[in-house]
Amino acid sequence: MHKRVLVTGGAGFIGSHLVDALVARGYRVAVVDNLSTGRRENVPSGVDFHAVDVGDALHLNEVFEEFRPQVVFHLAAQTSVRRSTGDPAGDAATNVVGSINVLEASVRTGVEKVVYASSGGAIYGEPDGLPVREDHPVRPLSPYGLSKYVGELYLRLYRDNHGLRYSILRYPNVYGPRQDPYGEAGVVAIFSRVLLAGDRPVIFGDGRQTRDYVYVADVVEASLLCLERGDGGVYNLGWGREVSVLELLAGLQRVLGTRVQPRYDPPRPGEVRHICLDSSRAREELGWLPTTPLAEGLRLTAAWVARAG
Repeated sequence: MHKRVLVTGGAGFIGSHLVDALVARGYRVAVVDNLSTGRRENVPSGVDFHAVDVGDALHLNEVFEEFRPQVVFHLAAQTSVRRSTGDPAGDAATNVVGSINVLEASVRTGVEKVVYASSGGAIYGEPDGLPVREDHPVRPLSPYGLSKYVGELYLRLYRDNHGLRYSILRYPNVYGPRQDPYGEAGVVAIFSRVLLAGDRPVIFGDGRQTRDYVYVADVVEASLLCLERGDGGVYNLGWGREVSVLELLAGLQRVLGTRVQPRYDPPRPGEVRHICLDSSRAREELGWLPTTPLAEGLRLTAAWVARAG
């Protein structure tokens, strides 16, 4: 019998792709999502869906008691750096208190393992060198980066105090279909929508800031590997390559056949300028490598944005 798996944030961009993959492999899946950024139509039929906020301990506990998951993928989060700088308490309410609620419910109902979506792009701050390894000092520049790291610390505490197994995945900049083209994050989807509309994309800063871009299917594959591997591990996911915003825009323009000059706005507070992640530990311990080249991922994402309108 396949395990019962609960995905928090399972109606969102990354979470819904993970749910699809779990369903395809025959797992019984339940989703918890407050639909603040997720979409109900992202959840496939046959999946137990609960419109519950992880900050609502009472109703979250009811879901756990009813479904009795064996594995929990905890992806529900406040993910905006800019929003976290404007409302650090709200950020902590979701990312810290919400995570505690998930862990408490997990211990109470006998969950075997929690796989936690952390941030490789925000927790390290400005790195001493690139690519960044997992043992790099943690120096977040934003409440978001701090709150995601605090979630990691609580996982270790619950392992030591309650025996709860876990794996931590530190995400790079993840992109792909279902990324919100109207949000304030998700630059690939946003640029795709703007270019398809014939408008000028906005770049915050000079465009030379760099990130490590990984296609969503590759991140999902790392998550699935954690079902059977990586207990107690912290894993960066990334190519280990810097890609600037200007390079990313140029790649999308090649895919779409456009030649539009961007508009520049001031840089946003709390944003790291340069980051890329060393994923050699994930390769060695999980057997994970990203496989979708950037050009192909950009093509697939832009095609989805065009279809979605």
